[in-house]
Amino acid sequence: MDINDLSKDLAPIISNTMADVVEVKLREYLKKKSFKPGDALPKELELAEALGVSRNVLREALSRLRMLGMIESKKKRGMVLARPDILGAFERVLDPLIIDKNTLQDIFELRLVLEMGLAELLYINKTNKDIAELESIAKKEVNNDNSFRIKNEIAFHGKLYEMSGNDTLKRFQIMLLPIFDYVVTLEKKPTRGLVDHLGLVEILKNGTVEDFKKGMQAHLQPHFDRLK
Repeated sequence: MDINDLSKDLAPIISNTMADVVEVKLREYLKKKSFKPGDALPKELELAEALGVSRNVLREALSRLRMLGMIESKKKRGMVLARPDILGAFERVLDPLIIDKNTLQDIFELRLVLEMGLAELLYINKTNKDIAELESIAKKEVNNDNSFRIKNEIAFHGKLYEMSGNDTLKRFQIMLLPIFDYVVTLEKKPTRGLVDHLGLVEILKNGTVEDFKKGMQAHLQPHFDRLK
């Protein structure tokens, strides 16, 4: 085989840049020293000298950590370890226009799993006011067109995430809104489970956690069936 042809098919392996190495070293240092959110990092000059790199290389590595939400700059304190924004990067790319069909289905399946697991949190945090709001949303669904149905689907399930009392779940649900459009494209006609939204509300009023889990399973079953 001609070596030139082989070189075209197998690109040379490129070693990590200095910034890559510094980024890894900084992560290891933060873990080794058990840094906590709010702890101040050493000054740039000190870090650069300890690592044996230029300040430009160090700044590039720090900028990557900053983009990931791991560090932030504080007035008069310099760089500090931030409370990680675990969904930040996900938010920037979760756009149905740039996500392929297989990934959209994966995320949709994730949504199904999350909603199946909401029951415990809902029963810990539910209030009469929450249930009244859910019931109001569900009652608006009767005999409306498909676009209105989807709007109410978003409102109903969004309220469930809100009732969970978990800020990360609530934020994640907002990120999953494009997935509802994906569901619509899969439906030749609107599909409904054996338990509708009003049925779920009734279970929240009078049923147990296990009753709600079974109700949610029945509610989402058409979507699970479509995945088979």
